[in-house]
Amino acid sequence: MKMEKKKAFLINFLYYALLLCAAFVVLKYGLPLLAPFVIAFILAYLLRKPVLFLSRKLHIPQKPTAILLVLIFYSTVGLLLSLVGIRAFSSTRDLVLNLPQIYARHVEPVLMGIFGNLEQALQKMDPSLVSTLEDLFNQFTQSLGQMVSSLSVGAMGIISGIASSLPGLFIKLLLMIISTFFIAADYELLTGFFLKQLGGKTQKIFMQVKEYVVGTLFVCIRSYALIMSITFVELSLGLTVIGVKNSILIAFLISVFDVLPVLGTGGIMIPWMVISALTGNYSLSLGLLIVYLFITVIRNIIEPKIVGSQIGLHPVVTLASMFAGVQLLGVVGLFGFPISLSLLRHLNDNGTIHIFK
Repeated sequence: MKMEKKKAFLINFLYYALLLCAAFVVLKYGLPLLAPFVIAFILAYLLRKPVLFLSRKLHIPQKPTAILLVLIFYSTVGLLLSLVGIRAFSSTRDLVLNLPQIYARHVEPVLMGIFGNLEQALQKMDPSLVSTLEDLFNQFTQSLGQMVSSLSVGAMGIISGIASSLPGLFIKLLLMIISTFFIAADYELLTGFFLKQLGGKTQKIFMQVKEYVVGTLFVCIRSYALIMSITFVELSLGLTVIGVKNSILIAFLISVFDVLPVLGTGGIMIPWMVISALTGNYSLSLGLLIVYLFITVIRNIIEPKIVGSQIGLHPVVTLASMFAGVQLLGVVGLFGFPISLSLLRHLNDNGTIHIFK
């Protein structure tokens, strides 16, 4: 009897391990290849309810209504992205080209001032160290200047590389747009064909998974919107207290940037602190450091609790799954891992599968 239980356990373990491996391979390598079609399907799904609503209200067939809504959606998004992209590209290019001048006008004078103060202090303590300090400082400033110039050239190379990849990106974008039109127009036909290929029990499980994942994903988005709002309030108050101009607008931009994994708030505030310190504004640099530390601590406390409570996982499990997900799959893993664990718990609780007690 014990041998049979062990055998059953090993079989179940290998079965689920293979499923996890297959899911990882599909998400890691298959998803990027099929990304235009996956995004197109998601957009068609999101537009499905507006299509049905307008079709009933205007007494127009669903297919032309779907095509019209997709056209309006892409026209609006395309116009906004074009305006923002042109502005961002122009500003980034100007900043990169002016990096050497910014260094020469703002950073180098500050370094010279710091060196002058050190030189005066060492002159009083030990004059023999002054020549050594001058040699070290000259080497440092020369290396830093070369690094800034290299950074400027390298950044221009990156921008050129992005520009050279635009044809491939344009093809993917074109495929996504065309696919959205076709999927939105024949949504019921395509989904109905797919469901017919599944057996009765498999179809039931698939519908449970779909309903739970969609609901949980929206819950996660709502949770991160709440976290972003809390970060925005903290930043607004903190930046206002330390005397930053346009604190509300800056707080909003940083809180939006905070949603991005890896970069987060530190992607803006840490360079801001360093630049403030180099330009001699030590009080602002210290204030930014205090605000950043406060926000980081609060974020690490509330994020697992808010997201975990919404999807029914313990904060430690949520935090671990989010960390592992970001490391393995980036943004997809950030949301996908906690949702997958929550899905397994849900299916296990209602008796659809039996993984743990």
